[in-house]
Amino acid sequence: MEKKQKKFLTVAPFECAWRNDLRFKEAGRGCVAFEAFACNDVTVVFREHVGSQHYHYKRDNSPHYTVIIGSHRNRRLKIEVDGKTVVDATGVGLCCSSAFQSYWISIYDGLISIGKGRYPFQNLVFQWLDSNPNCSVQYVGLSSWDKHVGYRNVNVLPLTQNHISLWKHVDCGEYEGDENGEDESGGYGEWGLENFLESWELSDMFFIVGKEERAVPAHKFLLAASGNFSLSSTNEDVVQLQDVTYPVLHAFLQYIYTGHTQIPESQLSSLRDLSLQFEVMSLVKQCEEIIERFKLNKRLFDSGKNVEISFPSSRPHCGAAFPSGLPVNMQRLKQLGLTSEYSDLDIYIEGHGLIARSHKIILGLWSVPFAKMFTNGMSESISSKVFLRDVSLEAFKVMLNFMYSGELNKEDIMDIDTLLLQLLLLADQFGVTLLHQECCKTLLECLSEGWSSPIGRRSYNKSFSIMHKFNGRGSRHFWQSNWVVVSVANC
Repeated sequence: MEKKQKKFLTVAPFECAWRNDLRFKEAGRGCVAFEAFACNDVTVVFREHVGSQHYHYKRDNSPHYTVIIGSHRNRRLKIEVDGKTVVDATGVGLCCSSAFQSYWISIYDGLISIGKGRYPFQNLVFQWLDSNPNCSVQYVGLSSWDKHVGYRNVNVLPLTQNHISLWKHVDCGEYEGDENGEDESGGYGEWGLENFLESWELSDMFFIVGKEERAVPAHKFLLAASGNFSLSSTNEDVVQLQDVTYPVLHAFLQYIYTGHTQIPESQLSSLRDLSLQFEVMSLVKQCEEIIERFKLNKRLFDSGKNVEISFPSSRPHCGAAFPSGLPVNMQRLKQLGLTSEYSDLDIYIEGHGLIARSHKIILGLWSVPFAKMFTNGMSESISSKVFLRDVSLEAFKVMLNFMYSGELNKEDIMDIDTLLLQLLLLADQFGVTLLHQECCKTLLECLSEGWSSPIGRRSYNKSFSIMHKFNGRGSRHFWQSNWVVVSVANC
């Protein structure tokens, strides 16, 4: 603990209290814990230099962060950067006018974390990550808006190792105001599992690697499907790898998340040892084969250059879709889907209640709408539950099974008049492109085979009528485009 100020302090409207001892030991990194009593607008300012008593953040032209708890008459939480609102969240971390309430705010290289309660770094309420962080803020100012605010027990604390636990919750979303007209897939053009490599989004464990103790996030579900990491199903896991360098761990995780990696020949043995430790046997085998080839003929490798390693896909026809091309155990993958081990999401469908316990990373991997739902600051970002309306239970279960296997079990969808079309619409709604293509191919195969008989022609006419209804629900060229998709997929 650095400095303490336990004296009761009342800040008048539109003023700000500064003390030289309310200062981060390291610029851009620190935590302030305090108790506050107010009707609204508990306001904390972080600046590079001390301000004055009559300082107010609305008139500040210098770089600063402002956190406002209980803004808009105690209805909102706001974060401002240099006077510009970047977060405006409803009903989060409000004030208390009947008694003092404890809060803490930490800043670590632009990651602003806000929590409630007497114990800093616990009971996280909200986080926001500045994509262009101000790493020079150091002084803490206690301010107000139009009413008096009481502060007491103000403590400035060092972060030490606490920032590691905070990073795993990080939400990288930024408040952009009106988003009308934004492309639903904007920023997700090359979406895939590689987007989650060493990403704190949806992570539930992390490695501490090297003597520098660098924190590297990962996802239990994927690691458990790729090897044996002895991970807990209920608690947060921290795996210490002090004797492993970050480049080796990066190559190891890159292989798991993308199916390929590259590493200097001098580090091949370390990569093999790490792979053997966690029983990622396909990588162990490839490292050993490359090491043996190198021993036999050193001229195969140019000194100082990287060796490329790729997982040999047994399903090349599946393209880049998960889990094709990845070193995952398919039996283990399906087992995780069935047993819900390491699950972090309860899925509810209106009228059916809880229908599945799943993994956010699987839904976010296949579906951009789900990925946005879980990562852009919506309520689902901090909740372990998602509630869906106007969704077919049977179709959703088929889609969920597809996400875990990468394959469509056509025996489950042979009722062309209902389930197959519902599944097609669901895949279109959630942007599950490969499932959408598979549904189109199956549908057209069924229609083509059925055209040769009177019963088949009646089924075709009935199905075409259903298609027309779908077409009238806002997708003018839906079926025309599906013909193109199917033609391309069959090439």
